Amino acid sequence: MKKIVYIVSLLVLALVVSCTNENSLIDVSGVSAPKDISALTTVTQDNTGLVTFLPRGEGVTRYEIFFGDGTSEPAYVIPGGSVDHKYKEGVYDAKIVGTTINGKRTEVTQKVVVAFRAPENLVVTIENDLQVSKKVTVKATADFALFYDVFFGEPGKPDPISVNNGESVSYTYKEAGIYKIRVVSKSAAIKTTEFVTDFEVTVVNKPFASAPTPPNRQAGDVISLYGSKYTNVAGSNFFPDWGQAGQGSSWAEFDLNGDKMLNYIKLSYQGNQFANAIDVSGMEFFHMDVWTADLDKIETSLISLTGGEKPVVKSLVANEWTSIDIPIKAFTDQGLKVSDIHQLKFVGIPWAKGSVFIDNIYFYKTPAQVLQLPVDMEASLTYNWIGFGSSSFGAIPTAVIANPDKSGANTSNKVLSIDKTAGAQVWAGASLELDTNLDFSKGKKVQVTVWSPKVGASILFKIEKKGDPSTNAEVKVNTTVANQWEVLTFDLTTAGSFNATNSYGIIVLFPDFGVDGTGTKYYFDDIKQIN
Repeated sequence: MKKIVYIVSLLVLALVVSCTNENSLIDVSGVSAPKDISALTTVTQDNTGLVTFLPRGEGVTRYEIFFGDGTSEPAYVIPGGSVDHKYKEGVYDAKIVGTTINGKRTEVTQKVVVAFRAPENLVVTIENDLQVSKKVTVKATADFALFYDVFFGEPGKPDPISVNNGESVSYTYKEAGIYKIRVVSKSAAIKTTEFVTDFEVTVVNKPFASAPTPPNRQAGDVISLYGSKYTNVAGSNFFPDWGQAGQGSSWAEFDLNGDKMLNYIKLSYQGNQFANAIDVSGMEFFHMDVWTADLDKIETSLISLTGGEKPVVKSLVANEWTSIDIPIKAFTDQGLKVSDIHQLKFVGIPWAKGSVFIDNIYFYKTPAQVLQLPVDMEASLTYNWIGFGSSSFGAIPTAVIANPDKSGANTSNKVLSIDKTAGAQVWAGASLELDTNLDFSKGKKVQVTVWSPKVGASILFKIEKKGDPSTNAEVKVNTTVANQWEVLTFDLTTAGSFNATNSYGIIVLFPDFGVDGTGTKYYFDDIKQIN
């Protein structure tokens, strides 16, 4: 058997080599070591001790099975294959080794229980998945057992799924409903041990789209607790158990394609516990986005460390996101002190009957200043310019700095610096997301004050739609002077893709576009629309 598998492995490698150019070599040095190595071990129920190993893993080209019973030579198995071995009664430590095409090895030790008596003390747990509809997980353990079979009871699926004793197996049904699930625990003995129950498979109602993206806000205008848009207050506990588990409620952090949100299941009451009390007296509103399929309303309470708690109830729209904005005044008018808020509490209406998904939890106030055109770098705002296009495709340095040349066309105090570092990409530059979209009633031309170290540098100005960079317009203008400020005008109407009805909320600057970076700095200021 060893020789047969070895020849097959060499044949596969030969075929791969033959498909390449005869003058090229295959570089397999970067192939990672195998992962998730294990083996399904089953045994015949005839008191013979005949165990079958079905090894599993990722990135494996060959398995070695060391049986752990004194057998001198291992068995070699190709992926998808299996091997039989006869044991005497006892408990053995088998070793499963996975090897990659470049010889990297990963090994695990797995107990093999061979008992010529029926399994005893069978314990079975069956649970609906909390996040995936109609998905059920079964786990069975028993003394003297090596594995178990699960018959999930779905029509047209009569074959069982075999699982190692003590491990879990999941199954997703086509339809919700009540199914007869049968678990058969097996040892090497002729007699088996069974468990049968009628189990209700349920649907998990969940959002399939993310909550609305919050708008840009300056750091001083928002106190964020949960969400990906703003910087969150550190140390919050979003799943404190205040006794809800005993009422059948549960909770999880739901991941929707990388977008995480809080999920309170069969919500009776649940909340957020902050690491430290928060003063929200300077904020005007409390915000959160809520999705539900089966709750009518949600009651939200702010809880003061020294002044008790007060609730506000809001209605929810089923199967879509409800954006909730509660004036802080709605709490203070009830006599609540809001300078030391240390907890939030959410109550489901009706009680413990439905689930909610919550995202973007924050307090905010109306901004004193809005980041919009014109941009002159002088306002007390955070100008979050994002550089891109370094030699490694990362960020090039950008910063709002003191004007290094207060003369000529620009004597302002602050300017944007973009450092097109040596080796930077020809398209390196920096972008800024505005709080509001461009209003073309103010003009379809854009002026930018530019300082360039050379004459003839191509400056590309671009506008993009937020969340859709394919909707854009761009215009190039060359500098005419070196080492001094000049005002360049970009006529957006000359861009074939420009459409004044589009929503453009991002501006982008490309210094010396089309030329590799040489380690020179460019400065920009006073970006404004003109007619």
